[in-house]
Amino acid sequence: MTDHRLEVEDLHSWYGESHILHGASFHVNRGEVVTLLGRNGAGKTTMMRTLMGVVRQRKGKAVLDGTDLLATPPHRVAKLGLGYVPEERGIFSSLTVAENLVLPPIVKPGGMSIEDIHKLFPNLKGRDRTIGTRLSGGEQQMLAIARILRTGADFILLDEPTEGLAPVIVDDIARALGTLRSMGLTIILVEQNTRFATNCADRHYVMDQGRIVDEFSNDALRADISKIDAYLGV
Repeated sequence: MTDHRLEVEDLHSWYGESHILHGASFHVNRGEVVTLLGRNGAGKTTMMRTLMGVVRQRKGKAVLDGTDLLATPPHRVAKLGLGYVPEERGIFSSLTVAENLVLPPIVKPGGMSIEDIHKLFPNLKGRDRTIGTRLSGGEQQMLAIARILRTGADFILLDEPTEGLAPVIVDDIARALGTLRSMGLTIILVEQNTRFATNCADRHYVMDQGRIVDEFSNDALRADISKIDAYLGV
């Protein structure tokens, strides 16, 4: 019996006539944190958008907990517990922190309470009446993640969560992801910061030109970081 929560096989997707994913295949186990590494344009964000149903031109196999994602309407994907935190965060500029947190509907039982969220992200405590977009970039990232956790989502897609953030905030987010992992959540992380990725993840997939071209355990990547540097062109 497999413990895979997500199985992706020969997945293709398109934006109009632009063919972005070219037969990508990988899996994610229950309770794992897995990264998608690769250069800009490799297809990492498109992979997340395809799984969520935002990209509708697609074919292949993507099964979450036994449910065919490609046959599931986008509004029902969230009810499976799949939550997406985009790189642009999507904080509502006219709403307070508290309003941003409670706006998304509960999709599954077991979501975090506001008290739980404040323990996970202490920076948000006492900021309920602050307009969301007046938070720092790092605090906005925390708010974007917290908003999804409150809904009950237990499989989180995180797109570039540390982009442009100060090192101290990056460390705070790494600690939060460690907590979520210990709680049994499953996470796919798109990330350019290799140090952050190796501090958070169990395994790493490398994407290039819309395909998965390599896989590393965290120990293997820590032992020889030049392996990924060659792919990223560092």
